[in-house]
Amino acid sequence: MGRYVARRLLQMIPVFIGSTFLIFAMMYALPGDPVRALMGEQQFDPAILEAKRHELGLDLPLWQQYLNYFTGLLQGDFGTEIGSGLPIADTISMAFPVTLRLTLFAFTFTVVVGIGLGMVAGLKPESVRDRGLLGLTLVLISMPSFVLGYLMQYLFAFQLKLITPTVQDSESFGDLFLPAIVLGSLSLAYVARLTRTSMAENLRADYMRTAVAKGLPRRRVVGVHLMRNSLVPVVTFLGTDIGNLMTGAIVTEGIFNVHGVGNAIFRALVSREGATVVGIASLIVLVYLLCSLLVDLLYAVLDPRIRYA
Repeated sequence: MGRYVARRLLQMIPVFIGSTFLIFAMMYALPGDPVRALMGEQQFDPAILEAKRHELGLDLPLWQQYLNYFTGLLQGDFGTEIGSGLPIADTISMAFPVTLRLTLFAFTFTVVVGIGLGMVAGLKPESVRDRGLLGLTLVLISMPSFVLGYLMQYLFAFQLKLITPTVQDSESFGDLFLPAIVLGSLSLAYVARLTRTSMAENLRADYMRTAVAKGLPRRRVVGVHLMRNSLVPVVTFLGTDIGNLMTGAIVTEGIFNVHGVGNAIFRALVSREGATVVGIASLIVLVYLLCSLLVDLLYAVLDPRIRYA
């Protein structure tokens, strides 16, 4: 197990470098000039603009700019915003915990409700509740997140007046509850359908017939034999879904005025603060890689046939 983890960690290094370089190159290729955007509508001598670009290192080749950025990143330095002059690490430290908190709420909602609904439907395939679940999840999958967000906001904030239309305190669970439901709804639909399909297939497996024939209690048959094998594809989806929730939070944060990563990325794109976007994206890439490793380790827990030498 230790060798496997060490090998996977070593494999993450080129993946992380390649991912951050691609993001950095895409920001480099975007039209516009961050120095010119900093000056606003005023007219400046081109020599002054060139001097500012040289000071910030924006006149260097792409590979050299990335090398300077990556060297600073290894030392914990995400760079400095061109417009405000503030360290990008400060921007990330304020925005990232908000999005992470929202993502964890949405992930918990997805796991608990999604797997629960999938179990209810999967134990009785082709029943009324099974068809009802398939219909509900189809509606959630086909509905864009911004439509669902505005709909939930209209119903619960403006009509029922149960909550405020926008988030007032990003540390309050009550304020983040509705955005978390909107953010996790699409993932919930996929998790419920995956759980339902996997359980319906495994109910017909030989090992299930053997467990029932041996006279094992239904709680043990379902909880140990059926669920452990049925959750393998669900865990695979959930492992990558954490990163998807963090990137998908951009739309949700805009609807509910949550000052998280989405708000920070939007402001950075408008002002052409490429280093801010790359810094936030680098953390999200790390989340993806670590969750992928965790999922692979969970396979051995769920399926005893899997062993990592």
